[in-house]
Amino acid sequence: MTLLFEIIICFLAGMGAGLGTGFAGMSAAAVISPMLITFLDMPAYEAVGIALASDVLASAVSAYTYGKNKNLDIRNGFVMMIAVLAFTFVGSFAASKVPNSTMGSFSTVMTLLLGIKFIVKPVMTTKEKMTETSPRKRFVQSVICGSVVGFICGFVGAGGGMMMLLLLTSVLGYELKTAVGTSVFIMTFTALTGAGSHFMIGGMPLLLPLVLCIVSTLLWARIAARFANKASAATLNRATGVVLTILGGAIFLVNLLK
Repeated sequence: MTLLFEIIICFLAGMGAGLGTGFAGMSAAAVISPMLITFLDMPAYEAVGIALASDVLASAVSAYTYGKNKNLDIRNGFVMMIAVLAFTFVGSFAASKVPNSTMGSFSTVMTLLLGIKFIVKPVMTTKEKMTETSPRKRFVQSVICGSVVGFICGFVGAGGGMMMLLLLTSVLGYELKTAVGTSVFIMTFTALTGAGSHFMIGGMPLLLPLVLCIVSTLLWARIAARFANKASAATLNRATGVVLTILGGAIFLVNLLK
């Protein structure tokens, strides 16, 4: 395995992860983990740790971009974030007790289905419509949904972003841009928690793929987030659907190569 090959794999993994994060609040681990495992023969637990670390800055810069364009609900997102953080620790500990094959398969199906969903049935909810839900109801929904998402994020290191986007748009009634902005805001902290948990439990990963994946993911997440915030709701739904469907299909093919 040459150095050039390793650089190319990390760059491509970061590109897919960054586009997924910037467009849809997708966890970087959904793309990075299977690619590092398949092409670089990296242990699953270490690959997930690198992916979660890559997710931190990518989600942070995406959240900043969405927030700058007033597409971020910090107040209600904070409640969900607390629940997510608590259960990320639980999920990460559970992940250390299971074999490699158990990790990551969930996110592939979720990514494909959610991508198709945005193409076939786009989210056209407006910000005005969002305000119709009572604060008390949204609080309860946020706690329950955050607990589920946190465990998934910590356990498989992937699927958390997809689950969060689905719940924010379908259960909590967010319009798409605000849902993605709130999702990447939450994922910044869940990814940081998940990465820290993985590194404490499993040790630090290899430095080169860690740095390469972080830089590539950050670059493409910034590009995707800027485009998403300038696009119309219809265009963003189509773009998000296409990106997720392509990434889901690519991840499926990568998993077949294992």
